[in-house]
Amino acid sequence: MEPNKELKLRYRFDKVVSKPIEAIIASCEKLKNKVEPDYRIKITEQYIRFSIGMLLREKYSPNLKIALEKMEDGNTFIKGTYGPDPVLWTLFMFLHFIVAGVFLIFMVIVYSKWSLNETFKFDLMIMFSMTIIWFLLYFIARLNRSKGLSQMHELEKLFNKIIE
Repeated sequence: MEPNKELKLRYRFDKVVSKPIEAIIASCEKLKNKVEPDYRIKITEQYIRFSIGMLLREKYSPNLKIALEKMEDGNTFIKGTYGPDPVLWTLFMFLHFIVAGVFLIFMVIVYSKWSLNETFKFDLMIMFSMTIIWFLLYFIARLNRSKGLSQMHELEKLFNKIIE
């Protein structure tokens, strides 16, 4: 896994395992009790969520969401997604929408002032600053992901224990 060489903020993977879904969930239940304080494992039907425990969690700590699908030949198809904490992800999305909304509002204002032959330098500066803020949010998200890379590998090791 080389997530730092990709542009995506949320690393995704697919895997085919020869174990049935029931065996994967059973081994997950066993592992859940062993790693409880350091890691948190939540099982809902055919979905498993791995996250870092409260004692080790940082604001940049990732989580791993696994979706299990039964294949016709008895194998299990696994779709995995690494991502940030849902609260942090929601905050970043909220900030992105605010920045985009302010940008669009000032874009309309610039067009209106241009149509009326008025000065619009201040409004262009606001639009430019929203663009800078948007890039800044992107690089902060990349920085958070690189800080959580070691914990991402820990979650991967935990996941590999289940599918072995």
